[in-house]
Amino acid sequence: MRSNQDPALLQAFAAEIKARRTASGVSQEGLAYASGVNRTFVAKLELGQTSPSLTTIFRLAEGLEIGPDEMIQSTMRRYKKELRARAKAE
Repeated sequence: MRSNQDPALLQAFAAEIKARRTASGVSQEGLAYASGVNRTFVAKLELGQTSPSLTTIFRLAEGLEIGPDEMIQSTMRRYKKELRARAKAE
């Protein structure tokens, strides 16, 4: 099976989740509990090792007390910066 994951997008989402969680003063365990997901899953998301489902994005946004639209827009800003940085490195 061919992977269609975008590493830059996964990294942008990982950075966004971690930044928002840290700014809120919430542990991975606290975010996991508030979101109804496993703590190890939150850790893997923050490391960019796994891709979240749409349901997970909504749950994480709720756990962070933000709208899913805000999460997606912030991730897109990070993603565009990541792409620019990768283009400069090439």
